[in-house]
Amino acid sequence: MEHGDRHITVVDEHGNEQLCEILFTFESDDFGKSYVFYYPVGVEAEDENGETEVHVSAFIPGDENKEGELLPIETEEEWDMIEEVWNTFCAEQEEEDEDDE
Repeated sequence: MEHGDRHITVVDEHGNEQLCEILFTFESDDFGKSYVFYYPVGVEAEDENGETEVHVSAFIPGDENKEGELLPIETEEEWDMIEEVWNTFCAEQEEEDEDDE
């Protein structure tokens, strides 16, 4: 994983690179890890409905100019916590959208 300002380059298991935009990051004291929500950049990242899939991974930040590392989510408890964070984020976004109208 390489960091830009708000972008990372994700390399899949086949060595293919995909530029992704970071939606947000957070830390969990319960699991002692950092997490990142991100999504692929570009039209090719959209599905047939024009929607883009958001991904989440645990991560180890890189030091200064060194690359960080994405890690898989390991437990059902982590997924439950991540789902709560995602639902809170989505609810806050909906409130902001309503306030902008």
